Amino acid sequence: MFDVPILRFGKSYDSMEKVDINHFETGETLARLHQATGAMVKMDLRKAQQSREALRQFSIDDLIEKCTKAADLYLNAELPCGTGMLTPEQFCNMQSATTGIPISLCAFNMRKNAYVLSHMGEVIDALTRGLPHEILSKGYGMESRGVMVSYQATTPILGAVLPSNSPGVHTLWLPAIPMQIGLMLKPGSQEFWTPYRITEAFFAAGIPREAISLYPGGHDVGGGLLSDAHRCMIFGSQQTVQQHAGNPRVSVHGPGFSKIILGDDLVDHWEDYLETMVDSVAANGGRGCINCSSIYASRHTKDIAQAIAKKMSEIVPLPATDPKAILAASTTAGVAESVSNQIDEGLKDGYSTDVSAAFHGGNRIGKLGKSEYLLPTVIHCSSPEAKLANAEYMFPFTSVVECPQNQMIKAIGPTLVCTAITEDPKFSQQLLDAYNIDRLNIGRVKTVQLNWLQPHEGNLVEFLFRNRAFQNSPPPAH
Repeated sequence: MFDVPILRFGKSYDSMEKVDINHFETGETLARLHQATGAMVKMDLRKAQQSREALRQFSIDDLIEKCTKAADLYLNAELPCGTGMLTPEQFCNMQSATTGIPISLCAFNMRKNAYVLSHMGEVIDALTRGLPHEILSKGYGMESRGVMVSYQATTPILGAVLPSNSPGVHTLWLPAIPMQIGLMLKPGSQEFWTPYRITEAFFAAGIPREAISLYPGGHDVGGGLLSDAHRCMIFGSQQTVQQHAGNPRVSVHGPGFSKIILGDDLVDHWEDYLETMVDSVAANGGRGCINCSSIYASRHTKDIAQAIAKKMSEIVPLPATDPKAILAASTTAGVAESVSNQIDEGLKDGYSTDVSAAFHGGNRIGKLGKSEYLLPTVIHCSSPEAKLANAEYMFPFTSVVECPQNQMIKAIGPTLVCTAITEDPKFSQQLLDAYNIDRLNIGRVKTVQLNWLQPHEGNLVEFLFRNRAFQNSPPPAH
């Protein structure tokens, strides 16, 4: 067992208040996580400029090179975690023990984070659309067309209130460092492992310690960041999204409600796309906002639901050490039952049927040892009016919804990722014009298949910098 202290501008800070971090199944204490307070965060935010100044000692190209080094260290090295040291294997074991995520998926998400770090130069070029790096550093410069442009940083640091559901979401804040913007992070209560390991990899690669602060703690810590940081990122429920909607200082990442749409031109060949649908629902344990939560088609919906349910019935609870494990265990008593009851309540609307019930015997909660697992669930909805037509849960869950094609775009509502299986140019154009779709895939592309060189839920450069007018006069002639 070891202590994991607060990091204030890279310096360890011991707190009087500590929380034991236990193995969710055995109860063994694995670490003691020190607890910050909202008042501490507010105090440190007054000195946030030092994080940016520490990073501005290096060029953006230098910082990108350090990110590449950090990627290798994060993925392969033994790194500190508070007063302890963790190999990559020990890191995955610890992460699995507190989140219930299978070890193989912990390793998968490590590779995903390392990929973004190792390709940071391409990511920055994509986010800036090839803007010369010195323009972000100096605040102004000439773009490729010979036009003077100016980009002003809107904040010295990016605050982030991080989740515990999937370690892969940490890719979203990584580009702040090479853009010379510091980080002040509130890690998740169960999944603080990734922010700490990435931070130590950054330090070992030569990123100045003053650039990053970590504040594990209660809701007041997140409240301090959200109220006082000039720019903050938060992950949460739909209620969280609504609470911060319209606030330009806060980038909100909530449920994705990602969808697959089968166009009328290809729906009769739906079996050709069964693998795309199943993988979109179940990949990474179904825990991400990019997992497919609903599938819309104008016909064959019962057959589609039946086929997906049959295929996903092969996904069963397995030990966290099993490389084939997909399902994450429920780490909090009563949560699996609560979610299952919510689904059962939604089934009472007269439009919905649990197609998976025939495969799991009507019991949506599976057990392995002392652990509970929500089993893959497929709901058939005869109308988009069904309560479960646009529901999202953190396990392999999807609703197959019968809906005429001309009503689909309106019916799907806000959608983070939409995969449209169609070759109809008119329908494709309507999808391209749809304001409620964020990321659009047309063709056989899984919703979970991301291109890291494209923005995800907004462009981080546009969030952290503002484009403004700038002119300077030439020096006087002598």
